[in-house]
Amino acid sequence: MPPVPEREGPPHADQVPLAPLTTLELGGPARHLVRARDEATVSETVAWAAGRGWPLVVLGGGSNVVVPDAGVDGVVLKIETRGVTFHEGGVVTAAAGEPWGDLVAATVARGWAGLECLTAIPGLVGATPIQNVGAYGQEVGDVIREVRALERRTGRVVHLPASACGFGYRDSRFRRSPDEHVVLGVTFALRPAGAPRIAYKELDDALAARGIAGRARSLAMVADTVRALRAKKSMVIDPADPNRRSAGSFFTNPLLDGAAFDALAARAVAAGVVTAADEVPRFDAGDGRRKVPAAWLIERAGFTKGLRRGAVGISSAHALALVHHGGGTTAALLALAQEIEDGVRARFGVALEREPIVLGAAPAARA
Repeated sequence: MPPVPEREGPPHADQVPLAPLTTLELGGPARHLVRARDEATVSETVAWAAGRGWPLVVLGGGSNVVVPDAGVDGVVLKIETRGVTFHEGGVVTAAAGEPWGDLVAATVARGWAGLECLTAIPGLVGATPIQNVGAYGQEVGDVIREVRALERRTGRVVHLPASACGFGYRDSRFRRSPDEHVVLGVTFALRPAGAPRIAYKELDDALAARGIAGRARSLAMVADTVRALRAKKSMVIDPADPNRRSAGSFFTNPLLDGAAFDALAARAVAAGVVTAADEVPRFDAGDGRRKVPAAWLIERAGFTKGLRRGAVGISSAHALALVHHGGGTTAALLALAQEIEDGVRARFGVALEREPIVLGAAPAARA
């Protein structure tokens, strides 16, 4: 019997369904799937795909991505590297494949402030700088010291300080140019014995409702309260939750300058959504712009929580989350997203931006 020839390229599997690897549980297969448990495999896979002219997309925890129904006709590189190192002075370095929730829990347990409001967010460490993950007044870009990444064009490992990462609201250079780097690890600069950040009224009110005040507002108590708030909105992974198949928030909150906000408010008054402009909810974005809750716009445009379009719909717990009820298609989900975007634009003149990344699609232009 002739010897079996050695497989070309890194160890991989062919025509692997991607839906089970995502929280939406939608989409087709990967032509090739590589599970990278070490950085050498990451480098080899990038070179293998490039040498054959195949598209390569990176997959982490699958919690902020949408897979096309046709799948990915190329190489999907699933990051599964592990490792966390704690240094003196609140500095912690984690491999891209580390579960994000585990890292946050570890820093909170050490009393290191900076990530406590980002607890219970699904996904892996490597995805956080790409999205500049944020919640309840915190963003990872505020505490990232450095991102270590593989430069896809040259194969070199580079160390990018936060100033070189182009962080913006749910945005970064990695998101805008996904073919430039593969994130390998992230270093955070946290605050040992630091006080928790309580910048959102919703969080402040929730702590007060639990009778937590003053010094009792520890990192652990804040993290626990955030976890409860997220669970109430079906924004945690819970197999028993009917809204469990989602990608979290599907749209970002629009950032509007003064003129754009005034135009929105005028249209809201004219449509009878509010009786006065100051009733439109807004938050100071700190750069002269105002952040308007996308969920408010969606619901006031007529898209209610629990709305269904066959096998897809809007979460019954939060208008920002689109959900898959089983047996659906990515096309149907994206059609619902487009319907919502068109409805919000028609009523308020505001363009919603999508938060999840469609695997294999070109990144949308961002202001």
